[in-house]
Amino acid sequence: MSLPAMHFAPEDYAGQLKLKSQRLQALLNPFGCPALEIHASPKIGFRMRAEFRLWHERSTGSKTDKRCYFAMFDPAEPKQPIEITEYPIACSTISQCMAPLLEAINASAVLARKLFQVEFLASRSNELLVTLVYHRQLDENWQAEATLLANKLNASIIGRARKQRIVLQRDHVYETLAVQGQAFRYEQCENSFTQPNASINEAMINWAVTHARGIDSVEIRDLLEMYCGNGNFSLPLARVFRQVLGTEISKTSIASAKRNAQYNRVKNISFVRLSGEETATALRGEREFRRLANISLADYDFCTVLVDPPRAGLDSKTLEFIAGFDNIIYISCNPQSLAENMSLLGKSHRITSGALFDQFPYTDHCEAGVFLARRAQ
Repeated sequence: MSLPAMHFAPEDYAGQLKLKSQRLQALLNPFGCPALEIHASPKIGFRMRAEFRLWHERSTGSKTDKRCYFAMFDPAEPKQPIEITEYPIACSTISQCMAPLLEAINASAVLARKLFQVEFLASRSNELLVTLVYHRQLDENWQAEATLLANKLNASIIGRARKQRIVLQRDHVYETLAVQGQAFRYEQCENSFTQPNASINEAMINWAVTHARGIDSVEIRDLLEMYCGNGNFSLPLARVFRQVLGTEISKTSIASAKRNAQYNRVKNISFVRLSGEETATALRGEREFRRLANISLADYDFCTVLVDPPRAGLDSKTLEFIAGFDNIIYISCNPQSLAENMSLLGKSHRITSGALFDQFPYTDHCEAGVFLARRAQ
């Protein structure tokens, strides 16, 4: 089938991945990148998140819905909805829910009225969270209908509207990832960032842990992770380093990270809500933050920093800051911004390992990872 903004062709996946790897290798070759490790995705059923517009089809001249359907849009024709009847890149938990959910919406005027978006979040243990987003305020009638729907689908449901959020059961799912023979359990919350491809996420964490273990005297040194999210990388890496400090700007993600540390009984880790700029300012001793009142920065002996920044990459001040670390683990969702950042980082550090993680099969996007070590003086 055809999916918007994708070249969905499982039979040609190997060829598409080869082209991606060639492009990434060429992008990083000017910085002396060794041959890339290539981490392929499952060909189908790999997405643990999905979102669709809910399109209301009406007969000419009528104000009553004829039917509703899931829709996506091609960037080339952004005003023309494309009906999505199946979504093979989604995990089976999401795929199996789509038809019964749509049937229930079409059968209920209460659920359908002014519903404009549906979001799915699933885990590999078949937990499912469905968020219904509305252009109206939700009332007791909606809550009664949505409760019946949650029971029918065996899913948690959240209703969202302007300044309104109704949670039926839970606002998160639990995901378990295997890292070098050990299972880590993560709370993944609605409306906060989580990696969409669980298999590739697992590969990224294992890659980071493997290369961190090769750092000299790593067991008596410390790690700083910026943009740490819900502790995705921090928790397994805490088994490698003496101590870990994770910083992140999102309140929701920091709260999840702290709970995830408790779930996994990781005690040598601290999480604090700081932006990238605030983190650099605090560690340079230029400003004190009340959020750091219970954390003694002087007790840390950082040798390594891990960054997993937004698509724009790192700004010049943050680049200057992380260049002060002996080792840098850089995870990038935009190889182009990674290459731009390497123009500065490459002056002080060399790439000792590079990897392609095919987080987004059938698109031109990929995730990249590089491990950087300080150049010999």
